[in-house]
Amino acid sequence: MRDVIIIGSGPAGFTAAIYAARANLKPLVISGLERGGQVTLTDDLENFPGFPDGLGGYDMYQLFEKQAQRFGTELLYDVVTHVDLTGDVKIVKTADQTFEAKSVIIATGSTPKRLGVPGEEQYIGKGVSYCATCDGFFFTDKHVVVVGGGNSALDEGLYLTRHARQVTIIHRRDRLRADAILQKRAFDNEKVDFVWDTVIEEIVGNGDMVTGLKLKNVKTGQAGDYPIDGIFIFIGHYPNVDLFKDQVDLDEMNYIKTDRRTRTNLVGVFACGDVQDSIYRQAITAAGSGCQAGMEAEKYVAELEGKAYPGKLDKK
Repeated sequence: MRDVIIIGSGPAGFTAAIYAARANLKPLVISGLERGGQVTLTDDLENFPGFPDGLGGYDMYQLFEKQAQRFGTELLYDVVTHVDLTGDVKIVKTADQTFEAKSVIIATGSTPKRLGVPGEEQYIGKGVSYCATCDGFFFTDKHVVVVGGGNSALDEGLYLTRHARQVTIIHRRDRLRADAILQKRAFDNEKVDFVWDTVIEEIVGNGDMVTGLKLKNVKTGQAGDYPIDGIFIFIGHYPNVDLFKDQVDLDEMNYIKTDRRTRTNLVGVFACGDVQDSIYRQAITAAGSGCQAGMEAEKYVAELEGKAYPGKLDKK
């Protein structure tokens, strides 16, 4: 019987592990398919406090892992295939192992929806990005494309105008889905222009960086090349909740619903990072909620043999 199992190995999961390990809970972190989470997709992370010269996302993951293991975290490079979190004993299974725990911290993150076109995977971190706040600075005085027509696309596109020379928003329809106020801001911004009724068929580059796109108009069928310096894709995120969706409560966007103490509707089950955050999705906010979850797991385990743990959602 383990005190705590942490599912996920990004900034949220490893921060939770650091706090749980220092509390002598000897946490087990099960990494999942993407060790380190989305932070590893960022070549140069410049907005995480404490690293004034920036740091590669994979380098940061390695530091998180090393620090967590220093305090006694056990790390399993495996994928969770099934959980039963509804009982007092939490069951977590991989393909060939079954674990029992007093508490579980869910830190499985979210996955950006991808276009699924040739060149996209090849140029992630080399001109293809899913986070303007993370990577916008690297496109100062450049021409970038934003793909999408919702609030996120316009929000991030407007943010990019602080850095880029030109921001072109490409949308497959002839109108946007974003809120009216965001649309007005975008239409009024002299750095923003639009390409309507158009899809991206391929992202092209020179091997090192993105250099352009192959576009197609969905109404006329006309195709052509479009030179750019970078592309930001904002067509939504998938919170990674498939393992848990029949057990933990989800909000209207399918993110895990937590109170301000990272508690879910299940006693002894906590969630942190992007799997419960549809707004910020930053490495630093994920780490902050991981800290909370680690501390809450410590309190929960300590109280198991004493008074009952108040596991309901806060009303405030």
